[in-house]
This record gives sequence, C-alpha cells and structure tokens, in this order.
Amino acid sequence: MSYQLWATLCAVPVVSILLWIRVKGLEYTIIHQRWIFVCLFLLPLSLVYDVFSFVRNWIVFQMNTAPQKHDERVRDIQRQVREWKADGEKRPMCTARPGYQTVSLRIGKYKKTHHKININLVDILEVDTDRRVVRVEPLVNMGQVTAMLNPLGWTLPVLPELDMLTVGGMIMGVGIETSSHKFGLFQHNCVAYELVMADGSLVRCSENENSDLFYAVPWSYGTLGLLVAAELRIVPAKKYVKIEYRPAHSMSEVIKAFSEETMKKSNNEFVEALMYSKEAGVVMTANMTDDAEESKVNCIGHFWKPWFFKHVQAYLKSGPGIEYIPLRHYYHRHTRSIFWELQDIVPFGNNPLFRYLCGWMVPPKVSLLKLTQGETIRRMYERNHVVQDMLVPLRKLRESLDCFDKELNLYPLWLCPFLLPSQPGLVHPEGNEDEMYVDLGAYGTPKRKGFHFVETTRRVEEFVRSVHGFQMLYADTHMTREEFRQMFDHTLYDKLRHRLGCEKAFPEIYDKISKAARI
Repeated sequence: MSYQLWATLCAVPVVSILLWIRVKGLEYTIIHQRWIFVCLFLLPLSLVYDVFSFVRNWIVFQMNTAPQKHDERVRDIQRQVREWKADGEKRPMCTARPGYQTVSLRIGKYKKTHHKININLVDILEVDTDRRVVRVEPLVNMGQVTAMLNPLGWTLPVLPELDMLTVGGMIMGVGIETSSHKFGLFQHNCVAYELVMADGSLVRCSENENSDLFYAVPWSYGTLGLLVAAELRIVPAKKYVKIEYRPAHSMSEVIKAFSEETMKKSNNEFVEALMYSKEAGVVMTANMTDDAEESKVNCIGHFWKPWFFKHVQAYLKSGPGIEYIPLRHYYHRHTRSIFWELQDIVPFGNNPLFRYLCGWMVPPKVSLLKLTQGETIRRMYERNHVVQDMLVPLRKLRESLDCFDKELNLYPLWLCPFLLPSQPGLVHPEGNEDEMYVDLGAYGTPKRKGFHFVETTRRVEEFVRSVHGFQMLYADTHMTREEFRQMFDHTLYDKLRHRLGCEKAFPEIYDKISKAARI
C-alpha cells in the first residue's frame, strides 16, 4: 500500500467527522478550540500512521524487496514521462504527491493545472559501509534514516531535526542541522543523484559525472528532473551527545559566544542557539561520545519529558549546565513540539499531566493538520502566523537579529550556523571563498505592533537580499520574479533548463514557490 493511498484512507474518517461537525453547527470549536479536534482525532490518527509506517518499513527491510521494487517504480515513472511527451507536452509536469503532505504551510495550487506523475519512492535501498554511503529514495524521511543507521553505528553528517522531513525535500529544497558549520548543508553531503529527465531518460550525476546537473539540482524544486534516488555520505556514530548549555543575558553576549563556538577549529560537532528575547538566549555546543555520566543522562525524546525548547529555557535561570542525550533523541529533539509550533495548537501541551496522558501520541502529523485546517483557519494563519528561515552571513548576525526584532518581535528564535561553500549553483557566497552563514528560524505569531504579513515579509526579504542572504523556499515568499532572481543565481540553472529541454516539461522554481503559486 502506497503512502498516498494510506493518507487518503486516513483522510476519509477525518472528512466524515468534519461534515458531521458542520451539520451540527460546531465549526466554532474547530476554529477557536482547535486543540480539541487535534487531541481527539488527529493525535490518534497520527499514531496509527506512525505504527503503520514503522511496521511497513521493517517488513520491507527484512525482506530486502526495496532494490527490486525500486527499479520497477523508476521504469513506471519513465513510462509516465514518455507518455506525457508522446501526448504533445501539453502541460508542465509535477509530482502527484498531494500538497498537504509537504512541510510548507501552503498547498501548491499549481498541482491543479499541471500533469501529475505518480511517484511512490519511500525506501532505503542500500547501506554500503565500505564506500560510506547510503542509497535512498526521495520520500525517505529523517526518522527512517536514524532508525536504520544509528543502530548500525552510522549517521549522516547533516541530519535535519524534524523526523518527517524527506531526503527529496532536503535536496530539492534545503536541509540544515547543527553540524552544518562543519559539513555545510544537506546537499553538500550528497554523493550522487539519480533523476528521470524531461525525455524520460534516467541520468546519474555526481561531482565527476554530469557535474553541471549535480550542482544545479539543489534548491531546484523538481524543475530540472524528477529525483528518484540519492546517495548520501555516512559517518560513524556514537551512543550519546554531550551537550553544554551556556546562557547569555545580552545580544552581544549571545553573538560573541555563538560566533566563537561556531568558528572553533576543533571540537563542537554541533552548535545552535535559542533566543528567548532580544537580550536573552542559550548557546548550545555538543559532541558525540560513547561514554556518559549516568546521573547526567537525559533521554529528552521520551514522551513524558519536557519539550526541548522549554528544557533549554530553564538554563537562563539555573545557569550553565552539561548533560548527555542519546544520539537519536538529540537528532529529533525538536520533533515532539515541532520546534515550538505545537504550543499555538495545544497551549497546555507541555503540562506534565498532558505529557504523561497524551504525550505518546505527539506530535500530530503536519499533513493532517494541513488537510483539516479549513479555509478560515488557513486565512487566520496567513494573516497572523510566520514560518520563515532566513540564511544570512554570520558577520551580519547583529543586523539580522535587529531586523527580526524590529519587524517581528517573535521568540523563541532558532540560530543554526552553516558553512556555505563557494560552488556553482543557485546558492553560494558573494565572493569566491567559502563563508560561514547562520539560519534564523522564526516560527509563530509575531508580537510586533503593526505587523502586516505581506509588508513585513517583504521588508525582511529586502534586508536578506541586501546582505546576500537567502530565504528557504518552503516558506512564504512575496518577492517579485526579478527580486527572486536577484537573491538566487540562475546562471547555471537557466543554461541547464535550455540544454535539457525543461521549458515545457517543468515550471520554473519561482512558479512553484511564489505566493501566487500557493493557496
């Protein structure tokens, strides 16, 4: 059974419940007391989905059927593309994956007008410890990766923290983690991509094979070809992460500590910071280890534990601290509370009573939240809610924090450093040298008076362009096409679009991610 079919089957009772609620005149509850619907229906459905996924993936792994099925599925994708071409190339192609299954808050309305290609590629294909690579299909998520690799003693150099994020999303969009200051973005740790092209051919690309395509694929949002597999570099893993918490009580102190720890030449496998106000934050550094002080082990991923961002906030009062977190718990530390987004949906979610009674079902699937949000809730989010990641040079961190505070006054704020190599493609530093950047993640309802979603977002986008920064493309963008091209270097991308015959086959990136392209 495909994931898309399973999602559809899960949606049937949800839709029936929604119709019953509408008939009974209880839409007010759905809008203003959404937590009731989430707790009673979406959390149980999410748990069932997780159990089904786990069992299904375990069976596939034990039977080792994924490689054979993969070849069959790829041939089917090639067949669909060739049929599209034979039918006259009437409409651009896109994947048939429903928009609600992505992590973006918006559902792409371009899917209503494009030719859909069914892609059901959800498996880990091979772990090659001799070459130190894992070969996966694009819809494999980070939860699958850690569940497979960590028990074998391996991990990815960059493993994004939310377990529902997919490999394809991390490649065609962007992926980042607290190890990115050493290893770059997710794309910089990919060895090879396999794509079905506009003519139906299957092409493999790497640094040494079809290198132009290899560098152009990241951030391209499926507009150069259909990703069907990727080879990812793996590195040895250890049992625990030793994490040090360093509270800071001024912006200057945060910036100083964060910058120093990021730029250290040794140690610090992981670096991040959480800002809880303009003048208060906690800088965290961490390293993998096989040894841990038993009294300081914190299995933060257990459902009864406090949400991670709340746990970190306590160090602002208690002072510096050290603890040991199991590796997989560390990787997915922000998953249970979806960073801090879940507190807007279930305000009492971090209450100990709720954690013990219902925490084992948390978090609700983002896809189900989107599928059931309705037009009214969607408009409310559109007017009042921000989910943005802006990538700016580390040397511009102070100006960036000032901009976010002035325009949004939204906290917590996530700071994650990453090395941006000087390579061809859509995203690279302004000069010819590698440069350290930082991701500013803003998620929630801004407190700034006079906040207006469109105008405010455009001012932040303008600032980011002015410092040669980048906006993650899963988020809402209000840039014009010209401004978008100013932010992202389309030189190689345009050349390949023409060379590979993509003009009719796939839309441009802007036509998939701009506000006009999303509901």
